[in-house]
Amino acid sequence: MITDPISDFLTRLRNAGHARHDSVTAPSSRIKLAIAKILEQEGYVSDVAVTHDGPRATLSLNLSYEGKEPKLHSVKRVSTPGRRVYRKADEMPRVLSGLGVAIVSTSQGLMTNKQARKRRLGGEIICEVF
Repeated sequence: MITDPISDFLTRLRNAGHARHDSVTAPSSRIKLAIAKILEQEGYVSDVAVTHDGPRATLSLNLSYEGKEPKLHSVKRVSTPGRRVYRKADEMPRVLSGLGVAIVSTSQGLMTNKQARKRRLGGEIICEVF
């Protein structure tokens, strides 16, 4: 039994990138799909698809590469079930001086730290990606 499905999803992405795989699959959920859509918007993932094979939906992602190097270098889970991390809008983290993004869960849905700062929203820092 997985106690933190988001961490499992991020670990699958990290491992697929390090192993130079073209795609990765994971069990689907609304929050994982929202994270995948943000990664697609930021260019870390080239394609996101949800397939309904069998009793559970599966999330399939195609990773983006620059030559032979994956664009997704590092994925770090910030807020865990045992330690939630919340930040105000003016305290949003800057990942690698703005080169990376943090995915934030706000009252208006999941978004990047840059979008949350622009909308003056605080929330829970889900993960940092660069």
